[in-house]
Amino acid sequence: MEHEVVPLKINFKTLEHFENFREYGIQELSMKEDLQDNIVENDSESPFYGIYFGDKLVGRMSLYRIDSQFDRYFDPPQDYLELWKLEVLPGFQGKGIGNAMVNFAKSHGLPLKTNARQRSDDFWQKQGFEPLTYDETRDRGENPYVWFPKGVSEQKT
Repeated sequence: MEHEVVPLKINFKTLEHFENFREYGIQELSMKEDLQDNIVENDSESPFYGIYFGDKLVGRMSLYRIDSQFDRYFDPPQDYLELWKLEVLPGFQGKGIGNAMVNFAKSHGLPLKTNARQRSDDFWQKQGFEPLTYDETRDRGENPYVWFPKGVSEQKT
């Protein structure tokens, strides 16, 4: 089954869809506050992406492009995408939705960085991500994983 990743409009309809995720008790991944901070107009460029099953939002994530001048993860510093808050609703997990969203992020051709939630390390490793090992990330309380397009320089060590 093909899953289409679509940009999510910044509007109150999307905000209502996000409420479905909070109802499942996954509060630490709630994008509601992010969305409320970003609501300007319906056609604003959105960092949010999702997959719908019918008219129900069943998977979501945000992608932020980080300029090389702010890069603390790659050597040499480079532009990369930060993948945040990837979440698939219970009942829709294990159906390739998370995989489709990660592949969409990879299709941009930039290195990716994410912070793995507890017990999600296997998912990220299956997606080809590698854990960052240098101590500075642990000091910030992060659990970062990175992915490199073919031919892109590796992580700091």
